[in-house]
Amino acid sequence: MSEQKIRIEQGLSEIHREAACGLFWEAFRQKLAPVMKPEDKARAFLIKVIRSDHAISVVAQDGRLLGVAGFKTPQGAFVGGKLSDMCAVYGGWGGLWRGVVLDILERDLEDKTLLMDGIFVDPGARGQGVGTALLDAVATRASKDGLSKVRLDVIDTNPRARALYERYGFRSTSTAYMGLLRYVFGFTSVTTMVHNTDRQAG
Repeated sequence: MSEQKIRIEQGLSEIHREAACGLFWEAFRQKLAPVMKPEDKARAFLIKVIRSDHAISVVAQDGRLLGVAGFKTPQGAFVGGKLSDMCAVYGGWGGLWRGVVLDILERDLEDKTLLMDGIFVDPGARGQGVGTALLDAVATRASKDGLSKVRLDVIDTNPRARALYERYGFRSTSTAYMGLLRYVFGFTSVTTMVHNTDRQAG
């Protein structure tokens, strides 16, 4: 961690909602833009549907949002919303086909497992331990909730993120290939990684 002082917040403050949407879009633009563009509508959808109670935030001493880890539970997901929310932003047909395509990326919950729903860091704060602080907070949250594992997915075009997860102690459990859908989403495979919360991060 750098000398910059940070704090961990359970949830996402309303004052950081717009910043979180912007950081989320920048982090996942490559993955989501082919389906969710134009950008103005993508951002409008995100700010409409993100759930602040399904997030953990890292905030700088001066109040700036440095990073967020979203997660999914039986009660909902960080980037939630319904088809009606999609249609409200993109129109009837535009919302319908986008909702159907994005549903392909949805992942099912598992017993005793906290499912991540996106982790992202302000580019200006990278290399300062923010990502590791978020993973620490996520692992702690999972343990307190009686969950023994944290699970996430990483795409093949994001080796930087995968390297962080591996350093932390996540291990690959499976890889799914996109087939012809790689031409839609722009990546070839998705690897599922799991971290056991009862093990020391390594």
